[in-house]
Amino acid sequence: MREAAASGGGAPRALIKDGVLVVDKPAGPTSHDVVAVARRALNISRIGHTGTLDPLATGVLPLVVGRATRLASLLSSAEKEYLACVRFGVSTATYDGEMGPESQGAREEQGQEGQGVRMPEEAEIAGALSVFRGTYSQMPPPFSAKKVGGTPAYKLARQQKPVELKPVQVTVRELELNRYAHGVAELRLVCSSGFYVRSLAHDLGQRLGCGAHLESLRRTRAGAFEDADAVPLDTIVREGPATAGRLIPMERLLPDLPSVLLNEQGVKRASHGNAIGPQDFESAPPISPRLRLLDRDGGLLGIAEPVDGGFLHPLIVLV
Repeated sequence: MREAAASGGGAPRALIKDGVLVVDKPAGPTSHDVVAVARRALNISRIGHTGTLDPLATGVLPLVVGRATRLASLLSSAEKEYLACVRFGVSTATYDGEMGPESQGAREEQGQEGQGVRMPEEAEIAGALSVFRGTYSQMPPPFSAKKVGGTPAYKLARQQKPVELKPVQVTVRELELNRYAHGVAELRLVCSSGFYVRSLAHDLGQRLGCGAHLESLRRTRAGAFEDADAVPLDTIVREGPATAGRLIPMERLLPDLPSVLLNEQGVKRASHGNAIGPQDFESAPPISPRLRLLDRDGGLLGIAEPVDGGFLHPLIVLV
């Protein structure tokens, strides 16, 4: 989804304050830390993210800026693509390599790689992956932001209190083994929103009987946003307010949703959140559970859903 809003000379096009800034998140900071950096750099407070990446993880983190924050729920529900490195032979309480005190017991219980633990063969790993393709119920990690009685699970886990999480239905559309060497497998996967790659690593180790944890993770795509769209965090800090020139503008968001062009009367009705009827369309809208509402210049006015009588009801109004 390349082609940001910058002009040919590299300067930001005048004062674009609404859109998506795709950050190439480094390992270390949380997603909220990245949002805070972007707010300071752009001097815009109305910024959020569209799906958390763990501190360990790197890669594509789309930030919604200005009016685009109203689209956050739609953007965050898009499928994600990852490259994950899974280390076999050691399981951890956090399901990743962030070895806090809580993880030490798990390390001692599983043992070290090559010390009494039979490491799986490449063919065994490839065969086991078939179980994790498709739609199934996945148990989130105990060290996660999932709420248990209103408290994030990781806070309970850190206090060594019981964490009673419920499985969540997830979908893995693609899952393949890229390579395997020295006890580490690189996996490529395309999955639904809400999928925990850490749980995949842990569950894969359990299935193979050797234990495993997620050693590294890179998100290469979030919906329509790809690696090629992503801006390094240090570049955002260096450019400051000029980073606004890198925003993907509103009219290019949610390209997979069909659109309907509104006439002048339709634009007025949509901007007030009123139902839009056949007399408000430039042409008949396509059949779809959700549509983008566009003005005659192609500007994105909002998102609507069909209702009885051939009308559209605005779900999200952007003007």
